[in-house]
Amino acid sequence: MVLAIGLIAADHRYQHLDLLRSALAVVVYPLHYLADLPGTMARKLQGQLAEEDKLRQRNESLRRDNLVLKGRLQLLEALEAENRRLRDLLGSSFKIGDRVLIAELMSVDLDPYRQQVMVNKGSTSGVFVGQPVLDANAVMGQVVRVNPLTATVLLITDASHGLPVQVNRNGLRTVAQGTGFINRLELPHVPKNADVRAGDLLVTSGLGGHFPPGYPVARVVEVRQEPGKPFATVIAEPTARLDRSREVLLVWTLPPSLLDEALTERSGGDAQKSQ
Repeated sequence: MVLAIGLIAADHRYQHLDLLRSALAVVVYPLHYLADLPGTMARKLQGQLAEEDKLRQRNESLRRDNLVLKGRLQLLEALEAENRRLRDLLGSSFKIGDRVLIAELMSVDLDPYRQQVMVNKGSTSGVFVGQPVLDANAVMGQVVRVNPLTATVLLITDASHGLPVQVNRNGLRTVAQGTGFINRLELPHVPKNADVRAGDLLVTSGLGGHFPPGYPVARVVEVRQEPGKPFATVIAEPTARLDRSREVLLVWTLPPSLLDEALTERSGGDAQKSQ
């Protein structure tokens, strides 16, 4: 005890043990490092996992936002053509935005006799039979069967599906008929003198009551005038990525009564602004 007290006093007053203390600190540093290593590694790993989780959530959010925005922009070409045709009559035109719900594909059935997909939204989410379904590019199909948690979508290329469309360039109305092939639609009963050209964009006409007007459907890729046939052979390729899309948009449109009411309110608001 006397020796210990003497060493403490000598170290405090004369700092004779500083060199020894420094040497011992160097010697025991590896032991401190090894003892602290598991905690340091755990903290770094936890930080990396947290950052990866945040990045994953952000990427998922951005991907979904991008899908919704692309769906909203699909009407641009149809609106431009509509504005050119109706500007002299109405002075201006506008489109009321549709309510949409994002759903993910659960299973795909693309055999030649039945082209259907199943999505992970059902009647509990408000999905109904006949509801239009889109991807980020164009119309994919419509709901044909609804369960509480899932729904079955019939693709526009199914051989039993027919979709009323019109040529966006000139407003010519026709029907896009599925062929059973994922990249092919046919336009039956098109007269040979009809103004249809390769490259024309086909959009929904709104006839039939299921699909709202103006959404892209397909592009004409071939027009053949075959001797002996009363109609031209018109082949179109769907614009939607039917064999690659993982997320789809389920679309709600306003009923005619609410649409007329919204149009009236909008016209009244525009008149007040002009005054």
